[in-house]
Amino acid sequence: MRLTGKHLEAKGFHVELKTADEVTEAEEVWPRFVFLMCERLDVLERLRTLEVSGVPQVNTPRAVHNTYRDRMVAVLDEASVPFIPSRIVATSEPPEPSAPPVWVKRGDVHNTQEGDVVFASTAGEVETALRRLAGRGITRAVLQPHVTGDLIKFYGVGAGGGPHREPPWFRWFYHKDQKLAGHPMDQRALARLVRRAASALGLEVYGGDAIATATGDLVLLDVNAWPSFALYRDEASAAIASYLALRFSGGRR
Repeated sequence: MRLTGKHLEAKGFHVELKTADEVTEAEEVWPRFVFLMCERLDVLERLRTLEVSGVPQVNTPRAVHNTYRDRMVAVLDEASVPFIPSRIVATSEPPEPSAPPVWVKRGDVHNTQEGDVVFASTAGEVETALRRLAGRGITRAVLQPHVTGDLIKFYGVGAGGGPHREPPWFRWFYHKDQKLAGHPMDQRALARLVRRAASALGLEVYGGDAIATATGDLVLLDVNAWPSFALYRDEASAAIASYLALRFSGGRR
């Protein structure tokens, strides 16, 4: 975020970075443009007010809200974007039986602390994970089957498609904390799948995870707004700044 701001300043923009708590109703002067890395619902509601007033934003508050897991499952299903089978359950009730192992994930924002995403190998572990989420005031969870394969992290910038219908800027790599099997993986197919998902969610700066299986299939696990861009921060910040400069001057790609 800070690197992107520096690149924008080099392009002639005045950039003021704020924490989530500093985004308040008391501001007298509204910004001309907003770029954000925040999932807090109260902040998104405030930014939505600016958006309605004509302040362009990347990502838009609606797009960020769409990455809440319970919403993302529905949005991607409606858009017919292939996504890992996901079941939304109430954390206050024992779930219907499902074949373990499964991943128990909080149903709203992404992984923010220990317990938000839990691997459960038995029905008892599923119930324990749900009970702990409920104890923290989290009312819904998403259950997803464990998929065996090579775990991939990806990053993208831009909503438009390139010559092969991939995002304008796209990078991926294998997660380091795994024993890599070396399953076949079609990079262009991954890029196209990610772009379809980002487009359905309304995202312009995004990242996520996928699995390459032994059969060569790609399973999309997660998509999130404005990720860390680890390994690619310098390159990504320059690409994002160029995209934002174009976007905020009325262009888009």
